Amino acid sequence: MLCQDCKKREAHVHLTQIVNNEKQTLSLCKECAAARGFHSPLDNVPFPLAEILSGLAASMPAVAGAKEQETITCESCGLTFETFTRQGRFGCGDCYKAFRTRLEPIMRKIHGASLHRGRVPEVKEGAGAEGEPISIREEERLEIELKKAIESEDFERAAELRDKLKTFRESRAATD
Repeated sequence: MLCQDCKKREAHVHLTQIVNNEKQTLSLCKECAAARGFHSPLDNVPFPLAEILSGLAASMPAVAGAKEQETITCESCGLTFETFTRQGRFGCGDCYKAFRTRLEPIMRKIHGASLHRGRVPEVKEGAGAEGEPISIREEERLEIELKKAIESEDFERAAELRDKLKTFRESRAATD
């Protein structure tokens, strides 16, 4: 969308104002918004996600069986986990899968769990990889992780995954 003032640059500032129960919107480029005196109070405040991730990643113990200096890289975009923690952004959607082993402990520390327990959107025909419900894919993922944990003799993680799987199945049975 072009700026409504100069009609030359891309609009990045979108203002909405309600006057006498009438909604007025204005889309401006940063330069025109600054000329009108509009600015975001967060313009010069850095978003600390990268610092938060760096701190959490550094404080997490090494994953059992992983080498201390092992570098995880996303095969799709080439982003390394270390670069992700510095910039605070993924390179692509596949980064979630590539960094899962390092992200799960961080998610547990932030949210108290690494398993989503919130609302799940309705599954429509064709949803997911083959149209299967998201919960079935999650159950399969947990089963695979459980087998890997047992194979690598990480019994603490295996017990945790077993409990997650049990809770997951019980909650799914309650909703069916």
